[in-house]
Amino acid sequence: MNFETLIEKVKNIPYGRNANRYDFSLVLSENKGTCSSKHAFLKDFADKNEIENVKLYIGIFKMNETNTPKLGDLLSNNKIKYIPEAHCYLKINQVPVDVTTVDSFYDKIKQDIVEEIEITPNQVSDFKVTYHKAFLKNWIKETNQNNTFEEIWEIREQCISKLSE
Repeated sequence: MNFETLIEKVKNIPYGRNANRYDFSLVLSENKGTCSSKHAFLKDFADKNEIENVKLYIGIFKMNETNTPKLGDLLSNNKIKYIPEAHCYLKINQVPVDVTTVDSFYDKIKQDIVEEIEITPNQVSDFKVTYHKAFLKNWIKETNQNNTFEEIWEIREQCISKLSE
């Protein structure tokens, strides 16, 4: 299977968390994946097949009800304008490619990205979570949020659950 065909196949796989966040091959066998597992799987494939100019990124963006309409009233009910959320995507020849869903989520959030870093596939699990939590803790301090880190993380988890519906 060529890379373009694989990208299209992965793009059409439903969104959902895999049984083991360290095993990217589950994207195909479980027929589901998140932004992390789908893009790590594709980057790993590209690396193993010596496909050049494919880079994996974590972008921290302001997740709000405008760029993520499925959140409905969840944020406003908690009196939060946005929560910094970590999103993974590829850049192929420096062009963003987002296979999280059929419609590129990157296109909806690109103006709300506040920071992005290049990572390796094995960093989508522990490193991504640690990086995201550190960013959130800093944001809570810098913006004088009324909620604790634990409360913000719980609201974020509710947002992720709502997106999986």
